[in-house]
Amino acid sequence: MSELLYLLFHFGNIVIFERHHKPTMQDIYIETERLIIRPLNMGDDKGMFAMDSDPLVHKFVGNKPVEKIEQSRDTIAFVMQQYEDFGIGRWAVAEKATNDFMGWVGHKYMKGPVNGHSDYDDFGYRLARRFWGKGYATESGKAALDYGISNLGMKDIYAMTDINNKASRHVLEKLGFRYTGNFNYDAEPNWRTPGELTTWYKYGD
Repeated sequence: MSELLYLLFHFGNIVIFERHHKPTMQDIYIETERLIIRPLNMGDDKGMFAMDSDPLVHKFVGNKPVEKIEQSRDTIAFVMQQYEDFGIGRWAVAEKATNDFMGWVGHKYMKGPVNGHSDYDDFGYRLARRFWGKGYATESGKAALDYGISNLGMKDIYAMTDINNKASRHVLEKLGFRYTGNFNYDAEPNWRTPGELTTWYKYGD
């Protein structure tokens, strides 16, 4: 019977519907008390651009905010291709009350090698500045982690941040990630702040 079930995951509850396949990216729809988490699509381009053109949002991810909406569309296209190629990728976060695009959260396939790891699950999140300081990163992160582990079989989940990004590190630790050290992340020079170390976290024990 379990092979015929499709799970629509709600924060704290799982509502079960009969289906004849396991969840795909387009099936994913996660609700929390205040948020909706779903696949990214090209309709998110304006929200993505508003977020990633903000210099403060990019302070700890390379200090290179996007300048054209086409860059945001390219990012969305990359994530959507990850859905097709690997069955996983970052998910959009929307405010339930308004349906406004807030940012993204979730899992990303990393071919690597990064810090000695290859073919692993990288966990991350990013929110537009107007949604900072309200607990949304923790709320969306917990829901995305729970769904990935329970319904998609995610294991060996890692995360990384700029060493100075105290807010992001705090969220990771609240979510259950364990800090294991620092390294020089040279694979994506536009992602990190030049000259700064990158932290490495592992989920769970």
